[in-house]
This record gives sequence, C-alpha cells and structure tokens, in this order.
Amino acid sequence: MDIKPVRHSVQPPAPQPLPQRPVGPVQQPPLPPIADAPVSLSPLPIGDANSKAKKVSKRKKWLIGIASIVALAILAASAVWVWYQVQLSPVNAENTSKIVIEVAPAAAPSDMAALLEDKGVIRNKTAFSWYARLNGVQNQLQAGSYRLSPSESSPEIIKHLVKGSVDTFGITFYPGATLTDNVSKADNRIDVTSVLLRAGYGQDEITAGLNKTYDHPLFQNKPASANLEGYIFGETYQFNSGASVEDILNRTFDEFYEYIIQHNLVAAYKQQGLDLYQGITLASIIQRESGGNDKPQIAQVFYTRLAMNMQLGSDVTYQYIADKEGGTRDPNYDSPYNTRRYVGLPPGPIAVPGLAALRAVAMPADGDYVYFLSGDDDVTYFARTLDEHETNILNHCKVKCQII
Repeated sequence: MDIKPVRHSVQPPAPQPLPQRPVGPVQQPPLPPIADAPVSLSPLPIGDANSKAKKVSKRKKWLIGIASIVALAILAASAVWVWYQVQLSPVNAENTSKIVIEVAPAAAPSDMAALLEDKGVIRNKTAFSWYARLNGVQNQLQAGSYRLSPSESSPEIIKHLVKGSVDTFGITFYPGATLTDNVSKADNRIDVTSVLLRAGYGQDEITAGLNKTYDHPLFQNKPASANLEGYIFGETYQFNSGASVEDILNRTFDEFYEYIIQHNLVAAYKQQGLDLYQGITLASIIQRESGGNDKPQIAQVFYTRLAMNMQLGSDVTYQYIADKEGGTRDPNYDSPYNTRRYVGLPPGPIAVPGLAALRAVAMPADGDYVYFLSGDDDVTYFARTLDEHETNILNHCKVKCQII
C-alpha cells in the first residue's frame, strides 16, 4: 500500500507595519556632567583598596621614622661637637697665672688628663684624651715638670706635654718691690711672693725658699737675722720648667752680685762710709722715694743728713714697716725702720733697689741740699733750709704732702 507523506503547509505570519518615525534630526539622550558624576572605569573591590591604603600609610610612617632618627642623630652629633669644642677651650682665658704640674714618668695618658683636670688647667679629661688620640699624640705626652695656665686651651697644653721638659718660662721681678704685699689689690701686686705665685709655685715652697739661709758672696755684711728683703734683683729671667724656687732665687743673687762686681760697688760704698749691706739699704730707700732721674741728688741729701746726725726723714720707711706689720701708717710709728723718728739707716733694705739707685749711692750728686719733696706735678723740689722746704710744700705739694 503506497503511503504518501502528508505535506503540511506552514504560512508565515503576515508582516506587521513598521512604526513611523518622526521626520527631523535624531535626538540623542543628554550625557551626565563629568564634574558632577565621575565615572570609575575600573572600580576596585573595597577589600583591595583598603589594603593598598594601609601599605602606603606604613611606608610613610617608616620614612618619617627614618627621617626622625637621622635628624636626631645630626642634632646629637652637633651637640657633641659643640660640647667637644667648648671642653677644649681655656678654663679661664683671663687667668694667666701658672700652675705647677708634676707628671710622673709612669703616668698613662688617661692619668695625665685626670691630673690636669684635677689641677684646674683643662675643662674635661675625656675631651682632652679624644683630642690627643684623634691627633695621634696620645703616646707622645712626656713626663716632667710643667707650668701651665688656665688661660691655655687643651691643644696648647698638649703641645707643652709633647714638647716635654725643654719647655721654658719667663719670670720678672721688679725694682722697688718687697718680699710680700698685703696692702695693694691682688691684681696690682708686684711683690716677690705674688710674682712666684703667678709663676705657678705653691705658698709652702715660696716660704721655704725665702726663709732658707744661702751661702753667697752677695750677703757679705748681711746680719744673720735679716731676711732677703732687697736682694731679689729686679730683672726678667728665663728658666726651664723644672726650676725650683731656690733655683730662681740663686739666679737673682748671681745676677745682682755680677752687677756689683762690674761696677765695683763694694769699694765705692766703702768710700762713702758704707758696707755692701748698708749701701743696698740706702739704695732701697732712694728707689722708693724717687720716680725719675733725681736719685743722685736724693742720695746727696741723705748723705748730708747722715753727716749731720739728722734723721733721714723718709716717709717710705715708716710706711714700709707699718704695712709689713699690719699697723696704721703714722709718721710717729714706733719702729727702728721709721727714719722720721730714729737717726741713721733702718735695720735693713725696704725694697729691691734698681740699678740707678745702686749707682746713686756709689756716686751721689754734688750739693748741700738738706730737704726734698715730690710735688703734685711729680717734680722733685730740693731745699737747703727748712723755710725753703716749707715754701716748696706750700707751692708744690698741696695734695701729696697730705697723704700719710
């Protein structure tokens, strides 16, 4: 049986009419303003954004921490440098006095630094040691006796220690000075003791040196009970740093006696009726009385008075002994040193005589003057009679002659 397929006929739907578009330009929808509505093209998940922010924050903190540490290190280094420089500076730039420092042969550099700090000549032993080490001289510091000053810096002191015992110093004694001075202001004192103290010697060593008995031809005719007043010859001397007070005093005696020999003063004084001790005593009075070229004429006045058995009448003699004994300066001060009260020379010199005064005693000027005074104008006025002298006082000594 023949079976024929059945064909179905499927009809497509009828076409629908297209909507009519209005005739005219095509209208595009408006875009949102960019400023008002920023568009994120690839937004990150919230978790990733927080992680990145934390990493940035940690990095900033780390950088700030490093910068702070560096800044603190710079400040600390600057502070250390400033401290170091200050500690190397002088302890007292105005104090030029000397301090004797005895550095033992076995002293280590650190021991030297500690000793110098203890003596008050450096500010800080650590800074001192650093400087010596940084300059490669810590093992070149030498033992010895040094006279160092608080006015010197640590680098200057280190130079002294490297140089060693060949270091020298100068010391000056002054004509007209006494052994001690308890009256003048400390800064103005030129007495022997003050000069030695400023040179760095201790009071005990000075006292021992001045009280010692010396065997020297300079002291011929000097009474055993007399001290060294008038014998510390005024001059500038140079000494090695290890010189003792006795070394210094012996040098002044040698210098003094050499001058006496050169000018034949022993024989010259003998011609004037004086021995060496008496000649030095009279020269010391003339030294304190005179401030100029009038010394030979003053010597003539004193020789005239001695010949007349008349008091020398020198104000500087009672002033000397009153100051020495802590008394009041009074023309009637009771002491054999007071030539206003007692006839003849005082028991001994009252100061260190200078060269001109020593020669004036040996070669006094000619004349017959009996009086003299130093006027307010610093001119010395001489007179033969008391009336002339009183006239000179009235005309030329209205101020000075009122001073006791």
